Amino acid sequence: MLFLVFFILGSVIMVLKSPSFIHLGFDNALLWGANIFFLLLSLITLALQIKSMKNKNPNVFIRSVMGGILIKMFGSLLAVFVYVIYKNYKFDKGSMFLGLCFYLFYLMAEVTTLMKLNKK
Repeated sequence: MLFLVFFILGSVIMVLKSPSFIHLGFDNALLWGANIFFLLLSLITLALQIKSMKNKNPNVFIRSVMGGILIKMFGSLLAVFVYVIYKNYKFDKGSMFLGLCFYLFYLMAEVTTLMKLNKK
């Protein structure tokens, strides 16, 4: 649920502030893509971690968390490389930085969700 709140909040901000973002030189398509990309990536890793919480061995959960971090890290790295090559090395660093801030928001949502589930 928290993921959807972040996604909707990010989408509403981008829709309302789209002219301001474009005026400041941000790449609106990159921001939308980053929001959707990190939502999907976080949902995938969260599903893996929830599945591993059901296992009796605690090491499975730790491996799942570390695997989720690696999936997000390499997924982000691949997405940055694809974007840079697509833009012929003429990209907006501010947009990329703001897009990677979505990673932090979804990470916060994932950790909060896992902590709540772990208490149960």
